[in-house]
Order: sequence, then structure tokens, then C-alpha cells
Amino acid sequence: MPKNVFYAQSGGVTAVINASACGVLETARQYPEQFGTVFAGRDGILGALTEDLLDTSKETDAAIARLRHTPGGAFGSCRYKLKSDAARRRLLEVFAAHDVGYFFYNGGNDSMDTALKVAELARQEGVPLVTVGIPKTVDNDLAKTDCCPGFGSAAKYVATSMREAGFDVASMARTSTKIFVLEVMGRHAGWLTAACGLAAAAPGDAPHLLLFPEIPFAPEVFLPRVEAAVKAHGYCAIAVSEGLRDAAGNLLSSLGGQDAFGHAQLGGVGQSVAQLIQERLGHKYHWALADYLQRSARHIASQTDVDQAYAVGREAVLAARSGHNAVMPAIHRLSDAPYRWEITLVPLAEVANVERKMPREFITEDGFGVTEVCRRYLLPLLEGEAFPPFAQGLPDYARLTPPRAEKKLADFSVE
Repeated sequence: MPKNVFYAQSGGVTAVINASACGVLETARQYPEQFGTVFAGRDGILGALTEDLLDTSKETDAAIARLRHTPGGAFGSCRYKLKSDAARRRLLEVFAAHDVGYFFYNGGNDSMDTALKVAELARQEGVPLVTVGIPKTVDNDLAKTDCCPGFGSAAKYVATSMREAGFDVASMARTSTKIFVLEVMGRHAGWLTAACGLAAAAPGDAPHLLLFPEIPFAPEVFLPRVEAAVKAHGYCAIAVSEGLRDAAGNLLSSLGGQDAFGHAQLGGVGQSVAQLIQERLGHKYHWALADYLQRSARHIASQTDVDQAYAVGREAVLAARSGHNAVMPAIHRLSDAPYRWEITLVPLAEVANVERKMPREFITEDGFGVTEVCRRYLLPLLEGEAFPPFAQGLPDYARLTPPRAEKKLADFSVE
């Protein structure tokens, strides 16, 4: 008899996480003899804890297909850490009550850790549950995969934004603004900052300086480089990671709070860098915070990214169908030019809580740019345009409204 499926989205969503959801849902529907109803958790894993399950079987094939070009998280997401065995056992109780035999968790490092712990508890308790993690993060910092779905589109957005802003600032530099700073995501890994470097098509193009979390920030080295760029080109455009740190390892900008996983809430380092330039060098500046825009910009998504996001969702279901457990479908690069890739399976134990930072060989010796080897790695991930359908001049995105499944258990208090 077929077993039901539970799928949940986790953490910060991306422009293509719904493409992964589409891959899961469409593939599961192809094998009704093995996969029954696919339930989606409302607001991620919280939907399992609160038994708030969305019955996706009530959605048409056409509605599911539209997820492939819709940004955000179609079923809601959350940043929630399963802190206790009681919470993990609650998941197993809900799964048992709804005859769930397959758990697909779509997220980043912490999510892969959660999936692994649920898989281990199910094994210990003798519960027949197949768990597969599905990679996602704009930070591109998951281990054992060439890249992370969500990154390519965010990279395409920030590189495009930097190139376009560079033209703007260059046109104003002689009479007004000489400094532009773009702050992008990246707590510990500078992948998106590196992607901004792709905007420069010729020497002297924006950006002129990149500030990575992997390279300690030294004002006494940085400021002369800014001044040199202004003298040489008339302006200086800079991309900075939100996780920029000083030589002592202290974050240059923190909002003071923490999320559910204990990560510092970041934001504003771009403004701090811009103000430092004005105070020390006297140049007028503008700064921008890419924030949610970089991870939601489906209108300029990378075709490569969309294809890979769908593929990991599809391969997660196929892996479960073949009996694989506690694994994650990963992207394996076969060649750079032409760019060729395939999906392989890696154990969750090799991915959970492992953070992949930028290799030092990807950063120029002076610490302010990207090398040719980095460009060869990044460029294929931005390739191809996957425009969504438009209506009345604006993107036409899907909003699913699947009904809730009937509750069968007592309420559970979420910590």
C-alpha cells in the first residue's frame, strides 16, 4: 500500500525553492502505487508539530506546475530548531497518525541536521520512515554539493544590480556621488559578494572592491584602495558581505538579536562602510541593502538554477522510491565549459552543520577581488534566463490554497 508524504520548506526562502516543491509534487504523482497524499507543512516544520498539514492532492496539475516560476515559499517557512527528543517524537506521532512514510525537508545546513536527527530517531524507534533532505540556500554554503539551489538566481540578481548601479554612479560621479556600497547576504561565506565581482566586464568597471567575511577588514588597507579607485575611475563601487569581520573576528554590524539557531541578526554593515569612507575621505555616498530582494527576484532567475532546483526535488522522490534514507541529492559538476552537471546522493551526516566557505584560491591575493578560477566556477551558475509569465506588465505568480488535513491528535505546545 502507498504511504503518504510530508514535505516542508525551511529557513529563508529563495526565488526557486518552489521549483523544488514542484519537482517533489510532480514526481510523487507519477508513482501513486508508492506515494499517497503529499502533505505540506504550513510554515515549515511547525506544520508537523502543530499538525497543520496542507493536502496538496487537492491542487490541480496546472497549479502545481506554476510553482516552478513562483518565488517565496508556497506553503510557508520558519526558522525553528527541534531542540528536544519530545519535539522529534511529536513529528513521528503526527506522521504515524497520517500514515506518512516519507519526509522531505527542503532547507540549508540546520535543516539537514534536523532531517538527520529525525531519521536517526525513527531508526532507533523502529519507525519505517524514509527521510531525504533537499538542498536550498542563497548563501551557497552547503557541503558536498557543487552549488546550492537558490544561489544562482540570487547571484544573477546581485551581479546585475551591481552592473546597473555602476552605470548610474559613473554618470553622476563628476558632479555628485562617488561611492556606492551594496550589502549582500553571507554570514560566514562570501559567495554572493564574489558574484557581484562578475559585474565587471572590463578593467575599471564596477565593482572595484569586494569585502569578504573570509578576509578580515582592515580600514588602513581598505581606505587607500578606495581613494585610488576614485582617482583612477572617478568613483568607487563596493560589494560587502553582511558577515564582514575585523581582525579579531568581531562582526562589524549586528542588530543585537539572534534567530532560533543562535545566529546573530545582521544588517547595516554597508552603511557603516559607506559612512567610514565619508568620514575619512569626504566622498558623498549611496548604499543599498539587497536583503529580501536578492533571494526573491524570480523575474531574473537563472535557468541553470531553476533546472537544478527542480532536479533535486525530483531526485529526492526517486531516491526515496529506491529505498535510500538519510541522504541528500547533491549537484556534481562534470565540466565548466560547456557546463555539465548531474545529481548524486550524499549522506546527510556529511552535510549537516558543515559550512562551506569561499576557497582562498577564489579570492585575489590582495583580498579585494575574485580570481579567474572563481569566475569559471560562478559564471555557469548564472547562465540562462527563465522569465516567468507576465500579466499586465507584472510577473504572474501562483498562490496555492490547499485545504488543511483533519487533525487526529491533541494539541502540542511549541517551545
